[in-house]
Formats: sequence, C-alpha cells, structure tokens
Amino acid sequence: MNNDEKNSSAETQPTGSKTALVSIVGRPSAGKSTFLNTASGEKVSIVSPVPQTTRNAIRGIINTSLGQLVFIDTPGLHLSEKKLNLRLSGIAQENIKESDAILYIIDSTRPHSDEEKMIASLLLPYKDRLVIAVNKIEDSKAKPELSFQFIQEQFPDIPSERVIGISAKEDKNIDAVLKSLFSLAKDEPHLYPEEFYTDQEVEFRISEIIRGQAINRLEQELPHAVYVGISDMEMKTPKLLKVLAFIYVERESQKGIVIGKNASMIKTIRIESIKECRKIFPYKVDIDLRVKVDKNWRQKDKVLDKIIK
Repeated sequence: MNNDEKNSSAETQPTGSKTALVSIVGRPSAGKSTFLNTASGEKVSIVSPVPQTTRNAIRGIINTSLGQLVFIDTPGLHLSEKKLNLRLSGIAQENIKESDAILYIIDSTRPHSDEEKMIASLLLPYKDRLVIAVNKIEDSKAKPELSFQFIQEQFPDIPSERVIGISAKEDKNIDAVLKSLFSLAKDEPHLYPEEFYTDQEVEFRISEIIRGQAINRLEQELPHAVYVGISDMEMKTPKLLKVLAFIYVERESQKGIVIGKNASMIKTIRIESIKECRKIFPYKVDIDLRVKVDKNWRQKDKVLDKIIK
C-alpha cells in the first residue's frame, strides 16, 4: 500500500515481534487468493473461478499481536508445458525457496490427482516450515477426510497442529492457520510499516482490478487470453486520478467479445472497475478503457516479462 492509499483498518494494536515471509501454494482455484483477501481484510488478489488468474507473486501483509506475516500469493501450480504456465510455475517455485514458511492450500472438493502429488513432492523437502490448510470444507461437495488421508500419506511426519481444515470463503479457522504460521516465525525486524496491507503499486492494483473484472465476465469465452496494460496515469487534482488502460486480446475476433454488443461489456468492466477503485483509494479514479489486439501475446517473451514478475 502506498502512502496515499486508505489505511486497511480503523483500529490499531501493538504488533508483536515475530516476522515471516510466507508463500501460499496450491493448485489453481484451490482458494489461495480468497485466503489472502480474507486474512488481510482487504482485496489484495483476484478471486475468480477461472484457474490461474494470479500471474504475479502478490504480497499481502498481516499485522497481529504476535507479529507480521508477509504473504506471497503465488500462481497456481499445475502440469503444463505451455510457456505462460512454465513462467508461472517458475515464480511459485522460486518463492517457495526464499520463504520462511509455506502455506499449502488443498481443495477438499476435488480428487487428489497427479497434479496434487506433484505439488506435495515439491514441498516435501520444506516440510519443517510447512502449514497445510484443507480448504472449502463448507462446500457440499467437500470430502475433507480424503484430503487428510492424502496429507498423512504424503507428509507422515508433519505435526497435526499444522494441518487445519478451513473455509477461506466463510472465514473459518483462518486465525488457527495464522497462529500455526507464527509458530514458525522468528523474532526479527518487520519487513513493512504496520499500516501497510500490501506493497502493490497503484498502477499494478488498477490493472489487476480491471483484469479481474474482465476475467469474471469473460470466463466462458476468454479465460486466459487477456492482459491489461496501463498506458498513461496522471493525477489531475488531489482528488482525481486519470487512467488510460487497454485490455489486450490475442486475436481480432476476440476484440468484439470484450467490447460487447453496443459496447455494453467494455462499459460494464469500466464502471465496475471504477467502483472497486473507490473502495481502495482515497481519491476518484477515472478510467478510459479500450481494447487492443496483441497477436499470440502468450508466446512473446517481451510481453510475459512485462506482466509476470
């Protein structure tokens, strides 16, 4: 959070001395972003039913009486040889190595396939700094007993207090997860001031808001074929930020889908993005939103270098 953004909480409390950098790891759509948003009390990461909507290592910062946890919401890990997916997997694996603690989120509504076993084998060398959350236990399709059985098979030595059933959506047992992570934290200087809840820049936050609105409205037609670029951003007055943004698609035929009949879709994305910005920033954000074609952008290193960090 920049100094010109809203404080995440009206109430303050002394923050404890413990500090840890925590990677959130799991399959696409396991609930990593929902956990981060619920735990931090602010919308930090895109939440969408579309797999792999998180493309960057997004930081959410939580301060409690025990200390400070700095979360990295890593892209979902899954088996794929596509260039975009390999880049995302590389980000997740690099952050795992650098973390003080790892939160592994398992979706209890899905079978534990080869993809889940791949993640478990990747995390096994880091079991001493691992907390596992079995998510979506509120769902009628959930089978948490199978998830706990899978964990016992993959991590037979992990302490039971570091395996917790949760509902990130309904804020159930989130505090238990945080306490377990703090048990792995050390007494060290905090990484951020206590009033911060994210270190994302304003430009990145606005582009992610627009991308989230687009993805959640175009999930059937264009699940991963869009990215958002901010072309210009200017503070016109202390209370007005003007933004020129582009939604990029891969093909000319996709452009009409984003624009919609009588420009209805692009208008909706713009209006809802502006509404969401008003919840975050202490000034009005006026967005001029347009659509451009960047042919086969998911295969271009130059584009991937720009949008994946």
